[in-house]
Amino acid sequence: MAKKLIANNKKAYHDYFIEEKYEAGISLAGTEVKSLRMGRCSIKEAFIRIEHDEVFVYNMHISPYEKGNIFNKDPLRVRKLLLHRQEIRKIQGHITQKGYTIVPLSVYFSGSLVKVEIGLAKGKKLYDKRQDIAKKDQRREAERKFKVSNLY
Repeated sequence: MAKKLIANNKKAYHDYFIEEKYEAGISLAGTEVKSLRMGRCSIKEAFIRIEHDEVFVYNMHISPYEKGNIFNKDPLRVRKLLLHRQEIRKIQGHITQKGYTIVPLSVYFSGSLVKVEIGLAKGKKLYDKRQDIAKKDQRREAERKFKVSNLY
């Protein structure tokens, strides 16, 4: 099934080690889906919490649909994520350990359904972030040298 990416959370990969990934459905209103089809979504500041064995995403911004009039919902409202009960319990078990959290990684269409990829993440320390930046720089430099050597 084809996946059409709507929003990606690059900041999550920079700030966390992603240990496990899960695909979750999301409960939306009709005008929100139309807005998502136009690509109007941001998950940069979004975070996920588990309350009463249900998973909710906070601060996920879906812009109001332009032609939606009275049916538009609040852009930052709390939205419920749809996961199997055993997946929720497994995630809850990991979160009780120190340093673990859940972050949204991407929002995409899987066929006609909107899905959210969430990741079980552990926070990076400052030196880990510096190591990642150094590795990216080395890889970029190697690619640049390889490209230059292929031109001659």
